[in-house]
Amino acid sequence: MADVIVVGAGPVGLLFAAELATRNVDVRVLERRPELGAGSRAIGVHAAVLAALEPGGTTERLLATALRVRRGVARADGRVLGVVRFDRLSTRFPFVATLPQSSTERALAERAPAPVRDARVTEIEPRPDAVVVRAEVGGRVVEHTARIVVVAAGAGGRALVLRPGAVATTVYPDRYVMTDSATGADPDAGVAVVDLDRSGVLESFPLPEGRRRFVVWDDPAADPSPDARAERLRSALRRRGEFEAADRVTEATGFGVRRVVSPRLRNGRVLVIGDAAHEVSPIGGQGMNLGLLDAVGLAPLVARWIHDGEAPDAELRRWEARRVASARTAARLATMNTALGRPLPRAHALRSLGVRAMLAPPAGRVFARAYSMGFDSGA
Repeated sequence: MADVIVVGAGPVGLLFAAELATRNVDVRVLERRPELGAGSRAIGVHAAVLAALEPGGTTERLLATALRVRRGVARADGRVLGVVRFDRLSTRFPFVATLPQSSTERALAERAPAPVRDARVTEIEPRPDAVVVRAEVGGRVVEHTARIVVVAAGAGGRALVLRPGAVATTVYPDRYVMTDSATGADPDAGVAVVDLDRSGVLESFPLPEGRRRFVVWDDPAADPSPDARAERLRSALRRRGEFEAADRVTEATGFGVRRVVSPRLRNGRVLVIGDAAHEVSPIGGQGMNLGLLDAVGLAPLVARWIHDGEAPDAELRRWEARRVASARTAARLATMNTALGRPLPRAHALRSLGVRAMLAPPAGRVFARAYSMGFDSGA
């Protein structure tokens, strides 16, 4: 019997397993993906997370390949509305580190035990003194037992621990299309750009090796075919004068937006962290970071539980309350970002004035802190 089973080997699960392993906890990781994904989903690591990961050496590994984004610029109609200055924050890491999620996972995996891959967990059965986890591996059901189970399997793992309808889910009408693309000569290298247009927002985040992530608001009723999505993204770039970037776009993926914040992260010996517990809009880039801070805070408590043989219930309740509060804060910010990015043909000028006021001193410093997760309880 393992001390702890972690369900999910994404960034959150890997970090949690690594934090336990360094505390001499016998931890097993189950992951449904047969191999490390090559895609680039969550790309930004915020200052609070970089500080939390520094003692174990993970921050150094992340920064070895990451791009440091020190400013964010809001634009509309070709004019700058305001600048978010991460480089003026009072923090050890005054920037957002951007890199593909696969690179983040590789950096986190160096201290974590190798996951059991192609293992699709189908059931978690709590018992008085242990937890049974059943998973399909290679076409057969395998049963694992551990003293504690932590679910870090993303939104897809929520059904393992939460009953349908147990937590309120808000599905927003908004849709987005996204791609990562080479940009050629980039005068804004190292600067994130949010361009507010009458037809919706276009966000542009720099990545290493001369690439950028482009995300644009998309009409929910538009043609969902891959070719049509890519063409709409190219058109949005051309409207902003990004002709070279538009010519380099070959494909685009679509996604929607949901909001889920579970008020409970623990049920006896089963705990849930990351997107399985709280899902916020990716517009703002805080979802993965929320989960990483969940993991950093929970790991020492679970390690003490294993070594002492008794759950630190009071500390776990405080951890749970802090993480739920942080998730609600991130969800409110994400909701505001989503609303600001919608098409507003009649109120576009008013929106621009509002954003200009938000980002002007002294309010601009507050927004810079909020966007860098400076108000998270783990910061």
